[in-house]
Amino acid sequence: MLAVCVDVPGGPENLRVGTVPKPRPKDGEVLIKVHATALNRADTLQRRGLYPPPPGESDILGLEVAGTVAEVGPGVRGPWVPEERVMALLCGGGYAEYVAVPEELLLPVPPGLTLCQAAAVPEAWLTAYQLLHLVGNGYAGEVVLVHAGASGVGTAAVQLARLAGAVPVVTAGSAQKVDAAVALGAAAGFLHSQGDFADGVLGYTGGHGADVILDCVGGTMWERNVRCLAVDGRWVLYGTLGGKAVQGDLLGHLLKKRGRLITSLLRSRSLQYKADLVKAFSERALPFFTDPHQPALKPVIDSVFDLQDIGEAHKHMEANRNKGKIVVIVTPQNQGGE
Repeated sequence: MLAVCVDVPGGPENLRVGTVPKPRPKDGEVLIKVHATALNRADTLQRRGLYPPPPGESDILGLEVAGTVAEVGPGVRGPWVPEERVMALLCGGGYAEYVAVPEELLLPVPPGLTLCQAAAVPEAWLTAYQLLHLVGNGYAGEVVLVHAGASGVGTAAVQLARLAGAVPVVTAGSAQKVDAAVALGAAAGFLHSQGDFADGVLGYTGGHGADVILDCVGGTMWERNVRCLAVDGRWVLYGTLGGKAVQGDLLGHLLKKRGRLITSLLRSRSLQYKADLVKAFSERALPFFTDPHQPALKPVIDSVFDLQDIGEAHKHMEANRNKGKIVVIVTPQNQGGE
């Protein structure tokens, strides 16, 4: 089968499409014929040799896919049948024509979504759901500050916060990205590169601040994060795009707010944790994607690339130009169908 290979860690030019053995589903696994995958920041880090897959997992890039069931492995207990439209959360292997997935990590594609749209759901939306509900414990009426509000996780978090009755506010790198987040339901947005977003958050909330902060930036924002964190607030760190080093009195400032700094990653979680997450998301969020005319939740797609152009897709992500998800078509439409 065709798959994206990285022979030498490095830049996007090191990505190539080659031929690798087709996986066979093991006990409890389902083989998916992949129609599309979507990019995540973890993919660019792995390509550079900075984020290896968990032990025993595929070294092929790609953390989410959508496609159709090609084969049901031995011991599968669920109702999955060949040709059924599915999407899946992965530890790796998504940049390929086929991928074998534990059945616990499969989700049916809602009738209102194409396979291209569905490819933009699993990693971003499950991450956002986990951060907001399982880690950050967000509640109705609380203010949720979402950094990178126009990213894949950001656009999902804004919509999920609104669905839960919370009040999402965002930061983003451009006015266009702020506008995109506001169009999805953000109550306010601020440029993290101009002025001080902490002033904006405090001004918008009348001095209360953010009850929950979803932060993929890290080091460069810690002072502003703590300053606009509400008393007893939860600061959830799930990325360090702004660096890992912290200079200054972080602990003292956090202590004054009685704030909680919680870190979270999804890829390295246990299969049981991910299975529980998929189940919760399937029950509480997935039904809101189903209305084809006016869904309450919808994946935001920035651009679509062909597999042969995977290097350009990575360049597009690393240029920080995208609003929403970058999707890559693996199997053309006339072969995989929508």
